[in-house]
Amino acid sequence: MQQSFVYILKCSDQSYYTGVTSNLSQRFFQHQSGFYPDCYTYKRRPVELVFYCEFTDINLAIEKEKQIKKWSRAKKEALINEDYDDLPNLAKKKFL
Repeated sequence: MQQSFVYILKCSDQSYYTGVTSNLSQRFFQHQSGFYPDCYTYKRRPVELVFYCEFTDINLAIEKEKQIKKWSRAKKEALINEDYDDLPNLAKKKFL
């Protein structure tokens, strides 16, 4: 099985970028060096790798990446800070 990674980068403008790759070190280098000029991170360099998790099934990795991309900033930061107990509460919608 080939390894896959879901990762979160913190950009210089303090935004977060979530991606998936099979080669984390190479992909991080590409983000840092501006290898792809049309990439979200190109104008937001330097970037910092703040989170990653490893998968043996690329389909699960892609599914998790899509899920994280929909999360709020607060929920992403809870994941980054390993505040796993906070994740369920941050998923709940607040109604007025």
